[in-house]
Amino acid sequence: MAGPACAPQGAGADSRNVAKFVSTDMSNRGLTRLAYSMDPSMRALAIRHDPGVRRADLWSRPEGWERLDLNTVPNLGFTGDAAGETAEELNALRSFSNLPIRPMKPFYLAPSSPEYGRALECLSQAVYYEAAREPQLGQEGVAQVVLNRMRHPAYPKSVCGVVYQGAARTTGCQFTFTCDGSLRWAPQPALWSRARAVAARALAGHVDKTVGSATHYHAQYVAPYWAPTLVKMTQVGQHIFYRWTGPWGEPPAFTGRYAGGEAYLSPAILGALDQRTQGGVLSPEAQGISAERKITLAVAGEVRTYNVVDPTAPGGEKTRVMGVLYSSRRQPTADEVKRINQSLEAIERSMDAKPSTPPSLAPTTTTANGPAA
Repeated sequence: MAGPACAPQGAGADSRNVAKFVSTDMSNRGLTRLAYSMDPSMRALAIRHDPGVRRADLWSRPEGWERLDLNTVPNLGFTGDAAGETAEELNALRSFSNLPIRPMKPFYLAPSSPEYGRALECLSQAVYYEAAREPQLGQEGVAQVVLNRMRHPAYPKSVCGVVYQGAARTTGCQFTFTCDGSLRWAPQPALWSRARAVAARALAGHVDKTVGSATHYHAQYVAPYWAPTLVKMTQVGQHIFYRWTGPWGEPPAFTGRYAGGEAYLSPAILGALDQRTQGGVLSPEAQGISAERKITLAVAGEVRTYNVVDPTAPGGEKTRVMGVLYSSRRQPTADEVKRINQSLEAIERSMDAKPSTPPSLAPTTTTANGPAA
């Protein structure tokens, strides 16, 4: 830089440009800022030929790219679920869905019911051990998730069955406190009383509209592998809430009936996995695509379930009625093709039979006795 700086004073504009360039911040930060002010293609070319940059690959491909195995699911360099600041960064990469959050129907369990005591105990445990120090709305969200699962066809049909699903496993339990040893610690009385009040309200018909039809949640400081497979709905306190994708994530799909039996947790329940996030490939029925070909559509804020009629099946040609959808595209049958061709031939014959007399182009004038040429 010393040579250009000593240029004669009469060099004019060139000298001023050189002086301006020399006065530029030449630190690493300044050079980086200068580089990113360049045209992208110019910057890429400069970086590629920069002798100070040492890369294993001139095309900036990640290290180890030649050994990537496409048959292995990438884990972003982590083993298991990410945690800490990295997890918060990963969670922030995926935005919340713009789909509406629809409220669920209230659930009532009478205090006089023989099942009430155990149901209240299990729900209180879930609220306490999962969200004891969360705001009340966050605790209500946890209680709503439990009741949502109890009504969903994919989960047990009792409150305790939902809470303790998979508890016999060392990993894979649906609510972590049931298999990580948390139950060894007695709850704090004040926090337990608060959690129990939230659970009692939920069993008395309270609906948390904030989380809607959510069936999953996790703390924001962890990034579970299953999160990208669900609809990211909302965050309340430290918890991010999710629902199933497709029709089985909408309120009309929650058709399960409470079966009771809170005192009986079968081995099947204690050893079960969540088919949506841990069960592997799901059948069409498990994804909300039933064998009867029914679909649920939300149009103009109204959710309706329709039957889908297959016109190619025997009896597929039916009178159109309300509540039934018909496939708009199918291959015509041989008889239909024959009838279409016959109709076209009839139209062509009628056109050929008409006299081809062009209309007169001569102007006409009107007289007292009528029109005259």
